[in-house]
Amino acid sequence: MRGWVQAAAMTQAEKAEPENGKEKEKEQRGVKRPIVPAAVPEPPQDPIQSDFIVVIHPGSSSLRIGRATDTQPAGIPHLIARRHRQGGQPTHRDKWLLRDGLSKPESNEQRQNGLKMVDQAIWSKKMSNGTRRIPVMPEQARAYNKQIRPAILDHDSGAKWTDTSHHPEYLVGEEALYVNPSDCYNLHYPIRRGQLNLHSGPGGSLTAVLADLETIWSHVLQKMLEIQLKDLKYYRCILLIPDIYNRQHVKEMVNMLLMKMGFSGIIVHQESVCAMYGSGLSSACVVDVGDQKTSVCCVEDGISHRNTRLCLAYGGSDVTRCLYWLMQRAGFPYRDCQLSNYLDCLVLQQLKESFAHLDQDISGLQDHEFQVRHPAAPALLYQLRLGDEKLQAPMALFYPATFGIVEQKMTSMQHRSHGDPEDPHDEHYLLATQSKQEQAAKAAADRKALPKASLYEEGRAQDISDRAHMQESDLGSSQNDCLISGNDSEEPPAAMFSRKTAVSQFEGKALGLDKAILHSIDCCASDDTKKKMYGSVLVVGGGLMFHRAQQFLQHRILNKMPPSFRRVVDNVEVITRPKDMDPRLIVWKGGALLACLDTTQELWVYQREWQRFGVRMLRERATFVW
Repeated sequence: MRGWVQAAAMTQAEKAEPENGKEKEKEQRGVKRPIVPAAVPEPPQDPIQSDFIVVIHPGSSSLRIGRATDTQPAGIPHLIARRHRQGGQPTHRDKWLLRDGLSKPESNEQRQNGLKMVDQAIWSKKMSNGTRRIPVMPEQARAYNKQIRPAILDHDSGAKWTDTSHHPEYLVGEEALYVNPSDCYNLHYPIRRGQLNLHSGPGGSLTAVLADLETIWSHVLQKMLEIQLKDLKYYRCILLIPDIYNRQHVKEMVNMLLMKMGFSGIIVHQESVCAMYGSGLSSACVVDVGDQKTSVCCVEDGISHRNTRLCLAYGGSDVTRCLYWLMQRAGFPYRDCQLSNYLDCLVLQQLKESFAHLDQDISGLQDHEFQVRHPAAPALLYQLRLGDEKLQAPMALFYPATFGIVEQKMTSMQHRSHGDPEDPHDEHYLLATQSKQEQAAKAAADRKALPKASLYEEGRAQDISDRAHMQESDLGSSQNDCLISGNDSEEPPAAMFSRKTAVSQFEGKALGLDKAILHSIDCCASDDTKKKMYGSVLVVGGGLMFHRAQQFLQHRILNKMPPSFRRVVDNVEVITRPKDMDPRLIVWKGGALLACLDTTQELWVYQREWQRFGVRMLRERATFVW
């Protein structure tokens, strides 16, 4: 290397001075001349090859994965069916619409109380023509629906069970969804509510869940993207994670992608920031309503403010289940429907997408029809009469008591990490050293101002103060419920205390979507930032794709925002379809755009770096505070 630099320097000198004979004479006589720096070229950067970058957005119910150059990602149900290792084992199926906390004695009472609040909100608001809505009781529809019998459209529904005669070890996506329950297969959703689906049942260990993820993602890469696993060493990957993430889970997924699947590099980015890239906005309050969870976060200039992050443990599947309960009260004619049956869950999801709305101008009873096509059964046509049930179900997002979920943590925030033995310079270390440096600087300043006689007493007081502080910080870091201080900047102690007090009042309780948005915006550091967020609320995900949802949410925020901001905010804008894009694809699209930016080149964590330094690379390279 030294010889190459010398050669480059000589070449440069020769170009600058053709008559190098005279120059040598001057040097020999001791005459000084300016030294020409060697022309050392910068290390060449590989051009961005977006067709060799794969963007992975793992959702709770749907996986979206594709090359950064694709106009749309490949999407499948995020589900795997695994064949029993031995005969005679009981079949295990992860829950889809069913969940814990629904069968408690007080569940029905809570559901009824929530429904009363929903009805009161519906009846108190006038329609756009100035008249009041006419309440429709379920009894009016029940008499009609009870007498309905299905009409047979065809003796063969056309739907088929997945062929398992060749005994495949696993099936993925739609094929897993249509596995005959009598076949010896367990069905697993590896992700629930934005986290790895760890549980005590079969396939619920961390190793098993990661194996399911690896199998599903590898299958999609080979079958749908036509990328062979042996070629992944030429590809890089962008992994999109929730705003409130589990560090251990993210670490394990990154390790799987780099070390087991064999990607050459990876970028980990947050869903809310990618939603901003995908929608073309610079700042907004991002509301991501998914199938299993809803997250709210304020993003400003590409930074997700840590204080503002909220995760609500309900989503589109809870609205589907709520609609089923309401339809049952109205005499739902498809009486064989079971929430434990995946194909019936599909039917209910289609009914929600077809009938549910947030338009308060639609009033009275309406007649509908729907089909049920199950394998090895005739195709059936049902008539159905519904009233306010179609409006009540999506309104449960704003009155989540209607879901009837009790004794479950329904609202969570970003908590302080427990630390990682592989990352000694984590946030605990940084907080402790930062505090110690600040105290040392303050003590030094005070010492200069004191007379010499009192230096001994000051030193003793400082030593006691240091010990007390270390005890306090050790206690705080061990508390699971201790929240991290500040967004990605510092926060005054008084503000942090008031925020913790406000959080403790509702954390764990069911918080309505509009209240969650208002709370998230209220946690912003300055009034200017809050004004920005009120002026731009971005809704992504598939859980709020109801007719007139945009106007409904806008009205709720306007009515509940603080009066001081109502005077200064020109307009509360709720954006549900930026650039007329499918809101379910916006986060993935943002990840694809991120891959094409020059500024992302310094964010890549490469396989060799991960192998050597491990999780410390995420703290060094992630665009958010790890």
